[in-house]
Amino acid sequence: MNMSRTRDTRERLVVIGGDAAGMSAASQARRLKGPDELEIVAFERGHFTSYSACGIPYWVGGEVTGPDQLIARTPEEHRARDIDLRIRTEVMEIDVDRQRVRARDLESGAESWTSYDKLVIATGARPIRPDMPGADAPGVHGVQTLDDGQALIDTLAHTRGRTAVVVGAGYIGVEMAEALINRGYEVTVVNRGSEPMSTLDPDMGRLVHEAMEGLGITMVDDAAVTKVLTGEDGRVRAVATENAEYPADVVVLGIGVRPETTLAKAAGLPLGSHGGLLTDLAMRVRGHENIWAGGDCVEVLDLVSGQERHIALGTHANKHGQVIGTGVGGGYATFPGVVGTAVSKVCDLEIARTGLREKDARRVGLQFVSVTIESTSRAGYYPGASPMTVKMLAERRTGRLLGVQIVGREGAGKRVDIAAVALTAGMTVEQMTALDLGYAPPFSPVWDPVLVAARKAAAKVRAS
Repeated sequence: MNMSRTRDTRERLVVIGGDAAGMSAASQARRLKGPDELEIVAFERGHFTSYSACGIPYWVGGEVTGPDQLIARTPEEHRARDIDLRIRTEVMEIDVDRQRVRARDLESGAESWTSYDKLVIATGARPIRPDMPGADAPGVHGVQTLDDGQALIDTLAHTRGRTAVVVGAGYIGVEMAEALINRGYEVTVVNRGSEPMSTLDPDMGRLVHEAMEGLGITMVDDAAVTKVLTGEDGRVRAVATENAEYPADVVVLGIGVRPETTLAKAAGLPLGSHGGLLTDLAMRVRGHENIWAGGDCVEVLDLVSGQERHIALGTHANKHGQVIGTGVGGGYATFPGVVGTAVSKVCDLEIARTGLREKDARRVGLQFVSVTIESTSRAGYYPGASPMTVKMLAERRTGRLLGVQIVGREGAGKRVDIAAVALTAGMTVEQMTALDLGYAPPFSPVWDPVLVAARKAAAKVRAS
């Protein structure tokens, strides 16, 4: 009698998506509420859960030996915590009015409805596939999930030729180009922009361009792929732009991702200008008290510009999941927003940015000053000191820090965290010059490169 009554009265949480945001939410909710209070059912259409998608290029490139190293928690480990996790099961429909979801078992094709008291949407993002002939041909790969990574590795293992084309030169494109070089491929990157890494200003992107060419990658900028050409067997053989063709035994799409909100849109849930779900500070979907959303399928507040943005990063997704799980479990937590921090690398070149680029600042109507400085990662006399370029934007008149970009060798990338904290705190560049940062010759010059840039920016603000 008691067990039956417990089952009838406990709430049911349904989670759509078994990666960072979804399973972080489920795990946090389980910490706060036991199985006698809360039943948790999670659906994941792939084979893997709670994994690092950011690690896929390093798996493809051979630095990581297999997908197991990228998995934080397996389906079995989640089930051991009383989470009913159903892999290879795709949710096909959300019925908001009747509080239920329709799911399909991808192995058997069987469909069923599952009711919910609380719902978490963590459907992630999908790689952008250009609308052009041949984009879905065998040998053309988007890389967003571990299943995508496995499919690409399988293709590489069975492809006789050794030429590859990467379409796009954002984070994914740049990292995948290096991974393919490491596997012995002849790599061409076709980039619509004037320089790689459009998350940087072009002058900083030029440094990345030079590093990629130094790796032996052929860079084709200011060019858009118009079609994927296939051979008699239907597989990819080349990509074409308006002016040229580039042979390819494999093509990797690094154009970027879009929020995967097909289900949410069909259910009438609110979407922003970038196609992501809109939530409040507690990650509740706006206008829906019992529905939360997090991860790559949502838009978040940019604390610098004050506008909504779509940023697909695992760091955000895990934080969203913690906030959501706390709310589902009866607690209170918020996700205030982001400043747009990201870091990557090409070989030993570290690339980092946070805050606004010049065009971002212009778009939101901010007047700014910009400075670029050259420094070194350590005291110039200390062995191993390497060059570093720091670009900094500050608001004219007020001196409020708006953004920082850093390109350099070892020790450059993580320096962006100084700027990320300063942006979050709303500091001015003048205030930054007084920051008490750690110093010793093996780690930094007396004046850290970020502070050198802040001094120069502060002087320019005073003169403006």
